Amino acid sequence: MKSEDTPFEGGPMDGRVLPVLLGMTGHPPKTYRIPVPDPHGGPPTVLVYRREPRAAGRPVGLTRRWKYVHDPAGERPGGRLRWPWSKPHTTPGRKSGDSGG
Repeated sequence: MKSEDTPFEGGPMDGRVLPVLLGMTGHPPKTYRIPVPDPHGGPPTVLVYRREPRAAGRPVGLTRRWKYVHDPAGERPGGRLRWPWSKPHTTPGRKSGDSGG
């Protein structure tokens, strides 16, 4: 398998460069999760990093260079996967004429 040295920005991994396995398309995964064990034996903390382009502008050669940026919230942008056949996400709310009681 191919790997690429990918820099990490922000969070505890700031400034580190790790070899990240590339997928079939030649890109690293969009999200990189790092489980950190709890020193007291509790559940591990998971650090979440999101893939972003390394430099704005044209990609170098045929491969695009990437970096991972720390996501402290650890959630997907938008909150859930979006599929073309999915219903739109609506939040239940109160109607303007609803008195709430």
